[in-house]
Amino acid sequence: MITTGPAHLFTSAMVEKDACQSCLTAVRVLRVSLVDELEGQVDSLLEVLVCQEAFTRDDREEVLCQPGPRARVRKVLDILECKGEEAAKVFFSVRSHQQLSHNTAQPPSTEYKKVQQKHKDILRRRSESMLFYNSRHGEKILFSEHYVNLLLVDGHQALEIKRHEVLAFGQERLSLQHKSGLQRKIAPAKLFLRANEKRPIRKVLVTGVAGIGKTILVQKILFDFGGNKDHLAFDFVIHMSFRDLNLIDKPTNFRELVLRKNRHLSKELDHIFVNDDRLLIILDGFDEFKHYRSCDAEVFVTEPEEDAEVKEILGSLLQGELLPNASVMLTSRPTAINHIPVGCIDRYVLIAGFSLTEVQDFFIRFFQDATVADRMFSTVSANELMLTLCYIPAFCYIVCCILNESKDLCRESPKTMTDIYVQYLVALLRSHSQSRIETCPEDQGAETNQQLCDIVLKLGRLAFKKLMEHQTLLYSSDPEVAGLERCSLVSTFLDKTVAQEPGCTEEVFSFAHLTVQEFFAALYWAVTDQPLPDAIQSGENQNNEHLDLFSRFLSGILSDRNSKLLSRQVGLGCQEEKVEMYHKKIITDLTMHCQNGGHILNCLHCLFEQQDPSMVLAALPESLRVNVSDETLSQMDHNAIKYFLSLTEGKILSELDFTGTGLNHDSLRDVQPFLHRCQKLW
Repeated sequence: MITTGPAHLFTSAMVEKDACQSCLTAVRVLRVSLVDELEGQVDSLLEVLVCQEAFTRDDREEVLCQPGPRARVRKVLDILECKGEEAAKVFFSVRSHQQLSHNTAQPPSTEYKKVQQKHKDILRRRSESMLFYNSRHGEKILFSEHYVNLLLVDGHQALEIKRHEVLAFGQERLSLQHKSGLQRKIAPAKLFLRANEKRPIRKVLVTGVAGIGKTILVQKILFDFGGNKDHLAFDFVIHMSFRDLNLIDKPTNFRELVLRKNRHLSKELDHIFVNDDRLLIILDGFDEFKHYRSCDAEVFVTEPEEDAEVKEILGSLLQGELLPNASVMLTSRPTAINHIPVGCIDRYVLIAGFSLTEVQDFFIRFFQDATVADRMFSTVSANELMLTLCYIPAFCYIVCCILNESKDLCRESPKTMTDIYVQYLVALLRSHSQSRIETCPEDQGAETNQQLCDIVLKLGRLAFKKLMEHQTLLYSSDPEVAGLERCSLVSTFLDKTVAQEPGCTEEVFSFAHLTVQEFFAALYWAVTDQPLPDAIQSGENQNNEHLDLFSRFLSGILSDRNSKLLSRQVGLGCQEEKVEMYHKKIITDLTMHCQNGGHILNCLHCLFEQQDPSMVLAALPESLRVNVSDETLSQMDHNAIKYFLSLTEGKILSELDFTGTGLNHDSLRDVQPFLHRCQKLW
C-alpha cells in the first residue's frame, strides 16, 4: 500500500506526471493511496466538488449514505470514473487545494491549552497511586516509587499463542531470549513511532498473559503524560476500561463515552475531535469486554455524536471509520485477539514481563529494605520454579506476599506451583485470622476460623462456577457476589473496580489473578461433592486446554502433603474418594498416552504436581512413548518432563518426540542423562 506521508506525495506526483494525458487514469492508479489520504477530508472535499459543479446534489447524497469515511472516498472515486475526464481534472485541482489547507496547522487557542493542562493534572492525580494489586483501605502506594520497568517487544508472537495463557508466558520468554528477541525491545514512549521515527502508527495492540502488566503499562503512559513528559506526541489521552464499558446496555455515542469520566473536556471536545491526529485513545482489557466477539461487525458510526451500541462504536473506532486520524492503543490477553477486526492493527506489542534485574528491583521496592530484599531474593533464587514464576509480575507479587506474611518459606521449600499457592492461601489466612483473634474474646477464636473456612468455600464455589462459564468478571448484581461484599477477607483475593453509569454505580470484581481463580476452583472441587467437569472426565480438555491449569492445581491439592497442610491450617480436608479417584485417573491417562504416543504434556504436569514417585511406577506401560511435539516448551514444562524421565530408570522408552518444541542447548543438556534409554529420539 502507498503511504500518505511525504514519500506518498512524491510517489503520487510521479504517477500523476506519467498519467498526465488522463486524470481518469490517475484516479484508477492512485485509488488505494487516495482512500488513505482523503478519509479525514472527504466531507469538505465533497462540498467543494458540488460547488464546482463536478458533482450533483444527488451524487453528494449517494456518497453520504456510505457507512464511514473510507467507504465515502471509494464512492467518490467510483462516481468520478462514471463522469469522465473533466470531472477527474476538477477533482485533482480540488484535492491539491485540500492538501494545502490540511497542511496549514492552526495554533491551539488559549482555552484549548488550559483544558489540556487541566486534563493532564487530572490524569496525573488518577494515576499517582498503584492501580493493581490489593492494598489495605487508606494505604497509598505511589506509582513513581513502585513502578518496575516491563519488557516490551515489537512483533507478532502473540498471534501464535494457542495454549493456556498463563503457561504461554514461559514459552514466549524463552523464545525471545534464545532468538535474540530482546534486540527488538521498545520503550513505552515509542509505541506509536515506526523504526525510522518519521511516521506515527495509528493502531497498537498490546498483548500479554494474565498478570504480565498490561494495565500497569497503561498507567505508566497516563502517569507520564500527566507529568508533562513530552515523549508522547499527543494533545490529549483518553482512557477507557472495558470493565466499565460492560455496564452500558443501551445505545450511546462516543462523545458521551468520553464525557462519562472526563466532564472537564466538554467545552473543547469538538476541537479535540477535529484535531483527532493529536488524540490517543486507550482501551484497556479487550478480553474482558462481554461483546468482544462482535466488534468486527459491518455496522459503523462515523460521527462522535451518532448513537449506536457500544460494540458498534468501538468497532468503528478500531476500523478507522470513526475519528480516522486518532491513535488507539488496545490491550488484551492472547485468548481474545483473534476477534479483533482483521487488518486494523498497525503494530503488535508483546509484554514479556520482568527480566532478572527487574525481579530484583521489584523485591527492593516491595520490601522497602535492601537487606531484607536481598535475603528474600536469595531464598527465591534457590528455587528454580519460584524464580521462573517471578518473571510474571503478578506471580512475583504473590511470592513476595508469601515471604512477607510468613517471613520465610515453610520448612520444606515449595516444589510445585500448587505448593506456592497453598502457602499463599495459608499465609494470608493466618495473617487475617491473627488480626481477628486479637480483637475477639478467646472463646470466639474457633468460630472465627470456621467463618474464614466458610468464606474460602464461598470464594471457591464462585471461582468454579465462573471458570466453567469462561468468566473472569464478577458483578455486584450477582447474588453470590453480593453475599461476599461485607467480608474483609474477600478484598485479599478479589480486585474491585467501581464502574459508574449516569444514575447508577456498580462494583465489578475479579480474582487478583486468573490463576488465583483457577486455584480456588480446584480447591472447591477437592473438598466438596461437586462432580468432575465433563471436559476433564471425557478427556476433551486435551484439545481445548481451557482447564489445563485447573487440572494441575487439582492434582497438587489432592497430593498427600498439600491435602494434609490444608486440613491442618485451613480446616478444609480433601474427600478421600476424590483423592483415590483422581489418582486412578492420572495413572489411566498417563498409561493411555504413553501407549499410543499421544500428546502427554498436561499429564506430566499433573504427575509433577503430585510429587509421588509411586504413581509413576504404577503408570508405566511396557511400551513407553512420550510425545510433546509441536509444543513450544517453557521452563515449567521442562521441569515436568525431566521429573518424569528421572523416574523411568530401568525402563526403555520406545520413543521420545521433541519435534518442534524449540529445544535449546541448556534444556537438552538437562535431559541428556536420560536420552540413552530411548530407542527412537526425535
